[in-house]
Amino acid sequence: MTSGNTAIGSATLAAPSGALVFYSQFDDFTAWKQALQARMPQLRILHESEVDDPAAIHYALAWKPPTGFFDPMPNLRLIINLGAGVDSLVGRNDLPAGVPITRITDPHMARMMAGYVLFATLRHARDIPWFEQAQRRGEWAYRHPRAPEDTRVAVLGLGELGAYAAHELQRQGFTVLGWSRSPRQIEGVQCHAGMGALDTVISQADILVIMLPLTPQTRGLLDQARLEKLPRGAALINVARGALVDQAAMMTLLQSGHIGAATLDVFEREPLPGDDPLWAMDNVLITPHLASVAIPASAAAQIAENIARVSRGDAPTNQIDPSRGY
Repeated sequence: MTSGNTAIGSATLAAPSGALVFYSQFDDFTAWKQALQARMPQLRILHESEVDDPAAIHYALAWKPPTGFFDPMPNLRLIINLGAGVDSLVGRNDLPAGVPITRITDPHMARMMAGYVLFATLRHARDIPWFEQAQRRGEWAYRHPRAPEDTRVAVLGLGELGAYAAHELQRQGFTVLGWSRSPRQIEGVQCHAGMGALDTVISQADILVIMLPLTPQTRGLLDQARLEKLPRGAALINVARGALVDQAAMMTLLQSGHIGAATLDVFEREPLPGDDPLWAMDNVLITPHLASVAIPASAAAQIAENIARVSRGDAPTNQIDPSRGY
């Protein structure tokens, strides 16, 4: 290693100027600092509580920072969203003009998400919630398994994570439909695009998997009228954002049996309040927004590469368009 440079695999990155500030109330600062310093040992990495000279901050690695967080940083050159979903950043009005925003696209996140979606889909496809309820009654209740191809799984949202999950589902033999705003092609997946096709896709879904970004256009997209287009008894899996779905309407349809069961990793309010009726529903599985999270050891390579690119005057990769919301 030559002086002033940092090796990343076979590449050599120039030591960046300035410091990086970290902000998250959910992630382990020490783990992220260690992972990044293993890639860029000369980069100063500061917890937001350690910043005494905001003008020295050139890079921000943040998850849901408070309003005005970036205001004292006149030399900010890059904002890295600590995750794949960027709605908490692009929906605010205090972003510094001209500073690029990137999201983490760690392949481990895609595999983690696909694994969760596959688990939840198989659980519903094999009627496991029904058997769980029979177990609580002490009842030996038999249901004959269905052939995978007889279960239609619709994936709403075919971005990087959605496309990966849809591909894994079709590998398991399910009949997979995909929907996105713009046309996509995924081998083995019946892809549909545009708002005109959305209701048709939903009406065919035995299992509906929500993987859309949250934007002004998608907020509340799955309202009661749209959820009622699901075949009676269909299952719903939401691993995207709670605000995509009318939660009260969803609960009503779960109570009536129109939606037979749900696996929910995201909610309108997080953490989900302890008195929320969803907790007590036998046909609902709740997990605390963990379907896919960034892993410091693997995500650090992409972050370090983007810091190096910006430091030498190049555009970062995986840049998002705030006007589109993703």
